[in-house]
Amino acid sequence: MNGSLPVFDLSVLALYLVGTVLFGLWMGRRSGTPENFMAAGGSLPGWAVGLSIFGTFVSSISFLALPGKAVSGDWNPFVFSLTIPVAAWLAVRFFVPFYRRSGAISAYEHLEHRFGSWARIYAVACYLLTQLGRMGTIMYLVALALHPLTGWSVRYLILVTGVLVVVYAMFGGITAVIWTDVVQSIVLIGGALACVAILLFGMPEGPGQIFAMAREHGKFSLGSLAPDLAASTFWVVLLYGVFMNLQNFGIDQSFVQRYHTARTDAEAGRSVWTGALLYLPISAFFLFIGTGLYAFYTARPDRLPVGLDLATTADKIFPHFIVAELPAGLTGLVIAAIFAAAQSTVSSSVNCAATLIGCDIYRRHLKPDASEREMMGVLRGATLAVGLLGTLAALAMIRIKSALDVWWDWAGVASGGMLGLFLLGIIARRARNAAAASGVLAGILVITWMTVSTKSFWPAALAGWRSPFHSFMTIVVGTTTILLVGFLVTLLVGPKPGGAPAHERE
Repeated sequence: MNGSLPVFDLSVLALYLVGTVLFGLWMGRRSGTPENFMAAGGSLPGWAVGLSIFGTFVSSISFLALPGKAVSGDWNPFVFSLTIPVAAWLAVRFFVPFYRRSGAISAYEHLEHRFGSWARIYAVACYLLTQLGRMGTIMYLVALALHPLTGWSVRYLILVTGVLVVVYAMFGGITAVIWTDVVQSIVLIGGALACVAILLFGMPEGPGQIFAMAREHGKFSLGSLAPDLAASTFWVVLLYGVFMNLQNFGIDQSFVQRYHTARTDAEAGRSVWTGALLYLPISAFFLFIGTGLYAFYTARPDRLPVGLDLATTADKIFPHFIVAELPAGLTGLVIAAIFAAAQSTVSSSVNCAATLIGCDIYRRHLKPDASEREMMGVLRGATLAVGLLGTLAALAMIRIKSALDVWWDWAGVASGGMLGLFLLGIIARRARNAAAASGVLAGILVITWMTVSTKSFWPAALAGWRSPFHSFMTIVVGTTTILLVGFLVTLLVGPKPGGAPAHERE
């Protein structure tokens, strides 16, 4: 399967890559102040911000791993998507007005007012760690997909992706990121729809054959309805989706920062609904691609080369289909769509991580009176540093077999405590520093146990102490632990007289 792209496909891909970088630099040419670099001066239309939210949600994880999951399994991951409208409604009703009223670019500044500086530092550290894992996974997956198409090494492709993203993110700021997200989202949707059409009309007996074979083999199932928290059942993925999407729309800097870029509160709300309602059907298209691939190669097993099969090498089926089945030109478009998925999410992670480094670390703790020129130097330097670390994380993932599972594990560990701390501050109005710190400490211990105890290096003598839960339950159990412990400590200790946070006494 290794080789090089035909000249036409290579031209399509090259035109896309060069075009998006130049477009991003042009649109972000006025990002010379910290306010414009981080929030676009609050001047962007809601529809563009919405497409950017969609592009941030979709990545090469969705474009490549969801089809792989559907090839070897069913539509169980779609349950995650079904929870997004609930999170979007909560975001429009509560989160967007809250953050826009506060005026703080950082999603975590209010945690310092609520619980103290440690809470803000903890949330920022968790976000930065999560984004490094996300960036690494995305760049690794896109390189893995492009390797058999181009013949270039995975390492080289990771480096190319990292450099392209950092260039326009460093000089164009959030404005460049959002407007390139608009282009990338359109390309991504076009690539997905093209693959669906090719699969539907490439079946020997017509489009209906895919649906017949899928029904016969239970490929449209959303998962088992059994009350089993140790497997990826419908209920486990539903719980995971609720908690994860509350975190995404409620406390993720990548989303909160976009709320500030919209022109008005109403446009910010519309941007949330645009991103959420776009992801729901497009994630279904990604899963349908996987189902279609299963039916296509089950009906035509002779077109699957030796070394690939639908059970053990599911993640490699879609890349092979792109190489072997798509017509000239369309191959270049789909590869551009894969690049679009990766660039959109990685550029967002880079810009938002740099914003937190500038606001929550440099200006908050190192130099509060930093000039605009100095802050711009910090923001651009942080963009470069985060891009480099994300690229190194991608290179480290080359030896990891299932990048999607690693990403979900990492996200659960690094971010489980963030949501619990945020919800405790909202729900338990009497909770103070001691309750929050105790809850977070208990949550970290539980999250660590749930993650470490399921690994192969866990001592056999402690086999009885392994976590009985599926890894998706990490964020659910961790968040619940923080809330319960926080409530308990609040009841036992109670707030100190006059100990209300400053913003509540004003």
